[in-house]
Amino acid sequence: MADSAFYQAYKRRLHRTVGVYVVCLLAFLLLMGWAERRGLSRFWIGPIFMFASVMMYAAIGIYGRTTDPDEYYVAGRRIPAMYNGMAAAADWMSAASFISMAGGLYLQGFAGTEAQAGGLAYVLGWTGGFCLVALLIAPHLRKLNLYTVPDYFSVRFGGRWPRVIAAFAAMLCSFTYVVAQIYGIGLIASRLTGVQFEIGILLGLGGVLLCSFLGGMRAITWTQVAQYIILLLAFLIPVSWLAYKQLGNPAAPVVYGTQLQKISELERKLMDDPAEKQVAAVFQKQAKEYEERLRDVEGALRRERAAAQERIRSLKAQGADSALIVRANRELASMPQDAATARDRWVRAMNENYERAKPLGGLPPHSQPFMGDPEGTPQEQDAFTLSRRNFLALMFCLMVGTAGLPHLLTRYYTTPTVAEARSSVAWSIFFIALVYLSAPALAVLVKFEVMNNLVGSSFDALPPWIAQWAKVDPSIISVADVNGDRILQWGEIRLGADMIMLATPELGGLPYVISGLVAAGGLAAALSTADGLLLTISNAMVRDVYSHEINHRVTPEERVILSKFALLAVALVAAAVASLKPAEILPLVAASFSLAASAFVPVMVLGIFWPGTTRKGAVAGMLCGLGVTVYYMLVNAPPVRAFFAMGPGQDLWFGIQPISAAVFGVPLGFAAAAVTSALTRVRSPGPTVAKPARL
Repeated sequence: MADSAFYQAYKRRLHRTVGVYVVCLLAFLLLMGWAERRGLSRFWIGPIFMFASVMMYAAIGIYGRTTDPDEYYVAGRRIPAMYNGMAAAADWMSAASFISMAGGLYLQGFAGTEAQAGGLAYVLGWTGGFCLVALLIAPHLRKLNLYTVPDYFSVRFGGRWPRVIAAFAAMLCSFTYVVAQIYGIGLIASRLTGVQFEIGILLGLGGVLLCSFLGGMRAITWTQVAQYIILLLAFLIPVSWLAYKQLGNPAAPVVYGTQLQKISELERKLMDDPAEKQVAAVFQKQAKEYEERLRDVEGALRRERAAAQERIRSLKAQGADSALIVRANRELASMPQDAATARDRWVRAMNENYERAKPLGGLPPHSQPFMGDPEGTPQEQDAFTLSRRNFLALMFCLMVGTAGLPHLLTRYYTTPTVAEARSSVAWSIFFIALVYLSAPALAVLVKFEVMNNLVGSSFDALPPWIAQWAKVDPSIISVADVNGDRILQWGEIRLGADMIMLATPELGGLPYVISGLVAAGGLAAALSTADGLLLTISNAMVRDVYSHEINHRVTPEERVILSKFALLAVALVAAAVASLKPAEILPLVAASFSLAASAFVPVMVLGIFWPGTTRKGAVAGMLCGLGVTVYYMLVNAPPVRAFFAMGPGQDLWFGIQPISAAVFGVPLGFAAAAVTSALTRVRSPGPTVAKPARL
């Protein structure tokens, strides 16, 4: 098919269609810029961007609607390599890449701290993972004409358990991932429209369902192509504008090194600034107050509750304004209900204040290779070792996890041939590199903008975007006059990784149309990944579990219908979980990579390259790898530790953070699969012959 005249004509039609789309998109941006200059209010610009982008994706989804199983699961296996690479890049560059990666580089620098790997680990790990996909996984899976990743385990090893375990693992890692995307959708939608965060989630969720519900992989592929073009423009325009504003050259990846040197000089000045030291002293004092409370948690909690109740009585007796009374009642209601909850909350607050009492507000110097000093004191040597170890561990997990993500591997089932699958991976790397090369530059340019222009401002003249973002989610930005001098210090700013990219246009003084474009780009990144993840989960539930384990007589057309309703149900559950704001985007995404790496990669690679891998070996490898990874994450999760009264802190192995748990799960999965296969190979009839999966 790839060489036929019909296929070549099909590709020419696609080129024309995409060209027209790009021209229309640029015309829309110019029209919105003209309207803003003519007086269009920013309160209309945000909703227009959101409505226009979601309706465009919905139109593509409706146009691509299908009930044909081959089209629904793998887009008819006729997506050209370049467009599949573009769709895979959009699928890949989720809210974590678009929204949070530059934020991680901003907060953690290149290499991070002993407890947090630097942002460069994400860039290197995610990019390097595609090399593993191209060399080890994608072409071999494409040869088998499969439909889902659990299909491979069923075809290669036979029996029910390899498929069931793979389907469960696919649902687990994809659900963790999709919660992060829906959180990002809510964040952006609420900022664009001004509605509450929870309502923003529902608005964005409508776009997800319209894209994926009707057309499956066929509709998702072409919405992802459209979304990639938007997110590319949304990322490159602000970073190029900032580079031109600060350095007179829009080629940000080439010139940002100049600002990196200036940031190092500003960091040294901030460390010696008396006002910054005052701020650090206040945080040190607050940390000691929390430490004092922790010596008698129950007594401190009783005293605080009594003081809050007395304040409410005093306000009522004085006839105070009702808003003050309501606020006091809310403060009382938000207090910990028991000693265990109080201890957990106060330990976190104490640690946060101690962290902010450090130089630079606890952030590492941006260009420092690793924390600590290999030639310094024992404490500095330990910090250096842990920082480097966590950096390498996270990079390993992201790289191997890339090769195991079900929604990403399924993308390469849609190409006409194995050769196009390989080309598709190369195109994916190219399209991803266009954004990833600019992410470190964006972090540096934004940090220079904050240090040079925002720090030192009067609290009475702070830009309005700070208050507007704080209304969306107070945890992503916090600004407080800690030392009472009415001047903003570096240590008084607390920015979350999830808002660095989204606030860049306003921070750099760009027209609000660019803010709308950036938000639309973030929405496109989150929607594109959420589409693929929801389809993966629903297919695992219906195609890999229900139709094989519960109802063998279901027809392919009925599977498609059931998959659509399963997708709807999963989307609603994920939205409910995301509304609880369980964590920032980057930690959730990194956790899903660890789960995918430990569950799939060891057995998948052994199954492809070692014919001696047996069914029992596959089951042992998946269970051991996934089991130790899940255990390590749960045993170090604060809610789990609080529920089982395990005490504050973490029980780390070799100082490795929980998001890098696959550094233990992957080797154990390889070892368990290899040893079990060697022990059971004699009694095994041999590996199942790989046959194409049936609909």
